[in-house]
Amino acid sequence: MTAPIKLYRNPKSGHCHRVELMMSFLDVPYETVDLDMANGAHKAPAYLKISPLGQVPAIDDNGVTLSDSNGIITYLVETYAKDYNWTGRTPEEKAQVQRWLSVAAGEIAYGPCAARLVTVFGAPLDHVGAVAKAHALFKVMDAALDGTRFLVSDRITLADVAGYSYIAHAPEGGVSLEAYPNVRAWLSRIEAQPNFVAMATSPIPGPVQA
Repeated sequence: MTAPIKLYRNPKSGHCHRVELMMSFLDVPYETVDLDMANGAHKAPAYLKISPLGQVPAIDDNGVTLSDSNGIITYLVETYAKDYNWTGRTPEEKAQVQRWLSVAAGEIAYGPCAARLVTVFGAPLDHVGAVAKAHALFKVMDAALDGTRFLVSDRITLADVAGYSYIAHAPEGGVSLEAYPNVRAWLSRIEAQPNFVAMATSPIPGPVQA
């Protein structure tokens, strides 16, 4: 019997939660290792062997070490998914999943993720600009989710896992979800999935006008 996957994380990182959520959905045994990033644990030589850029999340799956959340969740479904295609069933669906993974690394990272980095972690970023980018994205997402249960099809895919964490916690960055009923319904459908695991919460500041 192999050992549980080790997930190196910050418990309030949406990138880390993305990986934990995927492992939980797949019912893969794992254990979390919370890094003391304030004191430089993510830059320690031993950790840099696992994550060369000194970033979280990273995993050690019995000797297979990986960093980058989208890369990790892709590895997880390719390795552990049983009778369920998280990457899409058709060429078009697969392309759409990849598109939303790019959105997770782009518009989500520079929008709701960046806004939350300011309010939760005190990052020196343009908060007003990040909030505006988040609202621009959510308008597109709300339209895309009109009449469909999930981002790519009627079934949950990697696209939904990659998008969930920072969007669900966008209010912590001062980005209200009130104007986006389809997005809020989509979040609820993800939260209703078997084995859903929540991310640690932070205080919600007042919304910022975009």
